[in-house]
Amino acid sequence: MEHAKALAFKGIMTLVGLFLILTIGFGVAFWKVLLLTVIIGAVSYPGDLFIMPKIKNMPAVIADFVLAFLIIWFVGMAVFEPGTPSTLAALISAAVLAFGEYYFHSFLATHVLPANNKLRMDTQ
Repeated sequence: MEHAKALAFKGIMTLVGLFLILTIGFGVAFWKVLLLTVIIGAVSYPGDLFIMPKIKNMPAVIADFVLAFLIIWFVGMAVFEPGTPSTLAALISAAVLAFGEYYFHSFLATHVLPANNKLRMDTQ
């Protein structure tokens, strides 16, 4: 049940962030934002569970930023309307998602990960 809560948290956070930036800011269709949300969640959640506990929070946030940027940029080049600045859209979207990921990692550390495998919340 905790994984369902975590996936819902991450999915809603990602959907809202991408909707605000991509749909409202860049005019990207909602179905494309939904597609990106599913792809980002499917690719990054396993990493959040297995890789993140081994590193500190800020390196995990940076890794999530890079991953989100690359996914949004590559998928965006394929599905965004011609003329949409996909690099700029990906950069801003990834920054917004990385901000949310910082708090998502805290949620994971306190609610999902086993007690002996908690994320060190150091920011160094």
